[in-house]
Amino acid sequence: MTNVFDAFAGTDNALYGPLPDPAADAGFDAGHPKRVGFFTDTSVCIGCKACEVACKEWNLVPDDGTDASDLYRLTGMSYDNTGDLGASTWRHVAFIEDVRPHGSATKAHGGDVTTGRIPSGLPALGGGALPSTRETVPAPGGGTVDLLSLLPDDGAHGQQTPDDERDVRWLMASDVCKHCTHAGCLDNCPTGALFRTEFGTVVVQDDICNGCGYCVPSCPYGVIDVRGSDGGAHKCTLCYDRLGSGLEPACAKACPTQSIQFGDLDELQAAADARLAELHDRGVSEARLYGRDEDDGVGGDGAFFLLLDEPEVYGLPPDPIVTTRDLPEMWRNAALTAVGLGVAAVAAFWRGRR
Repeated sequence: MTNVFDAFAGTDNALYGPLPDPAADAGFDAGHPKRVGFFTDTSVCIGCKACEVACKEWNLVPDDGTDASDLYRLTGMSYDNTGDLGASTWRHVAFIEDVRPHGSATKAHGGDVTTGRIPSGLPALGGGALPSTRETVPAPGGGTVDLLSLLPDDGAHGQQTPDDERDVRWLMASDVCKHCTHAGCLDNCPTGALFRTEFGTVVVQDDICNGCGYCVPSCPYGVIDVRGSDGGAHKCTLCYDRLGSGLEPACAKACPTQSIQFGDLDELQAAADARLAELHDRGVSEARLYGRDEDDGVGGDGAFFLLLDEPEVYGLPPDPIVTTRDLPEMWRNAALTAVGLGVAAVAAFWRGRR
């Protein structure tokens, strides 16, 4: 069990740094199950959103809308209408359209093959082909029509034209709560609603949560949120009820490509290292692991990822840091300040008496 004095003295990793066994640190005996988690290989994600549906169905997570008019909302940003993680979205498959200048395709999306490029000479609605330069075409009733002027932003907003050819690739990734080794949401919960399970995961107890929202800004990933309909905080539980029955989480069970892999965390890490080496050998130098390093700002994640680009491209923070990391130093500085003020007050008192 964590010794508070050791933690604040900096001799214990209870608040920051590598922690081999979070469940043991939370008070479970040596016979507890091994730590489990997710390894999400985004290189084989097809964006089917089966994980989102399975998560909602098994956990009875309500729709994302706040009322009937918002039930079938469209973001207008891409094919992804979930938007992001939240109290009613515990799994989120991101659709990222990565648009680059023509000829800049990387190994991560086909090497020298210019996938997604719109070639010149596309068939027009009335037959023939689009002009190779910005020209006008005859209108049915006489005169001419500037084709590009009919497109949003005069043809400049996300449109491909023969004069403006680009390479486009889809990056798809199923995001989820990271079940951090050092979970800021858990450390800052004043009611004990958030707790560490025997599997090393982090779960919210709905009947204890008072909806204070302290956990929301404490999460470096922006995962947990308060649901407006019931006033409680909610996030992925890694299907805690299924784990207790020896079943894998619903999202991993439903994934058709094994992009989402569930198992003992040490085995997943070994599999991820092997997969990364395989991709590097195949020339995909952009591939990297995210949340795998136990020396990162949260002590490593229980749910980590293989990405094909920088974390920022996927909407992930490049250097997440648990919000409790600086607490020991803050309290030490506060104590030194208090001592200094006390000495100054005593000195002033004695000087006044003289």
